[in-house]
Amino acid sequence: MPQPSTFSPPSWFSVPDSAKALLTAAAQSWEDSSTSEQYVQEALTQPNVALEVLESAYRYYFYKNDDVKALAIANAVMARIRTAEQWHQPWETLSPILSARLDESVTRLYLNAYTASGLLLARLGKLDEAEIIAQQVAQLGAPEFGADVLLSVLRASPDEDDEDD
Repeated sequence: MPQPSTFSPPSWFSVPDSAKALLTAAAQSWEDSSTSEQYVQEALTQPNVALEVLESAYRYYFYKNDDVKALAIANAVMARIRTAEQWHQPWETLSPILSARLDESVTRLYLNAYTASGLLLARLGKLDEAEIIAQQVAQLGAPEFGADVLLSVLRASPDEDDEDD
């Protein structure tokens, strides 16, 4: 067991208790979408919204199939990370940085949100934008982000779908 002085608590511990309580209430009222969404929205209006709260909110909306809100919040997550990490470069410059830092939690969160934004764009019918994102993430050679799966779905011909019937 690590010594208390060297233990680094998970980032969720730094989230204000009020936001934790709201997100917990949202999870507990999941079946009542109206109520659970009110809790999520209230958590998002807290001062200095933690990155983990934004992450929870985009996942909430993703699984509730509210693609527009999920995409907006996923973009906010990525923007927050780009600002904090000073990643304002175009993809060609950013991809080697991301590749070198794949084991870092902030990079993984960024890539999860980026890939999710591609899936959300696809669900919203913006297939070309979704494919670009999937191609970029796939180039990193990290299959755990699901870009290869997204690409295979986006590139499947309509005939392939009929063959499974």
